[in-house]
Amino acid sequence: MRAVAFDIFGGELDVRELPDPSPAPHGAVIKVEATGLCRSDWHGWQGHDPDITALPHVPGHELAGVVEAVGSDVRGWRPGARVTLPFVCACGSCATCVTGDQQVCERQTQPGFTHWGSYAEFVAVHHADVNLVAVPEDMAYVTAAGLGCRFATAFRAVAQVGEVRPGEWVAVHGCGGVGLSAVMIATAAGARVVAVDISTDALHLAEQAGATHFVNGSAGDAAAQVRELTRGGAHLSVDALGSPRTCVASVESLRRRGRHVQVGLLPGAPTPVPMDRVIGHELRLLGSHGMAAHAYPPMLELIRAGVLHPDQLITRTIGLGDAGKALASIGSVPGVTMIVPRAPHGGS
Repeated sequence: MRAVAFDIFGGELDVRELPDPSPAPHGAVIKVEATGLCRSDWHGWQGHDPDITALPHVPGHELAGVVEAVGSDVRGWRPGARVTLPFVCACGSCATCVTGDQQVCERQTQPGFTHWGSYAEFVAVHHADVNLVAVPEDMAYVTAAGLGCRFATAFRAVAQVGEVRPGEWVAVHGCGGVGLSAVMIATAAGARVVAVDISTDALHLAEQAGATHFVNGSAGDAAAQVRELTRGGAHLSVDALGSPRTCVASVESLRRRGRHVQVGLLPGAPTPVPMDRVIGHELRLLGSHGMAAHAYPPMLELIRAGVLHPDQLITRTIGLGDAGKALASIGSVPGVTMIVPRAPHGGS
């Protein structure tokens, strides 16, 4: 198969021929029709993720495609099925999975991290009966691929972990793929959204996704601007980027008894969270880590009903030949970039 791989952390990302994967007895091999360019893959390429222990390595963890083969123990899926999956592949049998919290499975695997990922023509996934999600016939693969990481992650972070309510003020710090998804989801829930970013292009996309107020983080104290716009602070604030600066700004954006949800990764970064404010204002600090496969139906129903439009967040589609360069320069193009492995001449 053709795949994007690297031999050293931070080194060249090139397209090469690699062996096709085979399914584990409980797993499946997916023919990748679309896969997302995500900042988490950049962290993996840079060596920030301890799950990547062997090189060469193939990045990619959010995908959609067609079941190519299944293992002998798989009961619910057959070749030819249109599928996607969460970026956390759960084991389905640990104590945490049994309670329904597969997104924090104790023995989780993640394509692109624990094993070769989806910047390839084929990818292996584990525990197919637990993790695969059927893609509706009328949903494009590029739309479905974006659900597994950024959109589903934002959906759970805003709607379930953050418990957004109509009329609340929601601040979203970082308007990349996850942040734009969070803006759209919060808006659909009836919240008033303040988008925070340092890019005017990203803020323009946030406006298209439903944000009504905007803060340019490069122009002074972002948290103070949010508190002023919302007359006291946001009820819910989401750090969708993942940096010490955006994490602290998100916490400081909150009104009394507000809720901060950390979604963006902070690998190895010391973050001086203002705990005096957390205590004095009785703030809630929450983490959110993806969404289990069994929790997809409500999100899919809102997409089917036309309430949510994840396809509108996609701003670029490229082929494998352009994927390495795009990953190395991630953040330079606003919106969501999708990789189509079989796109001719590198994509469009």
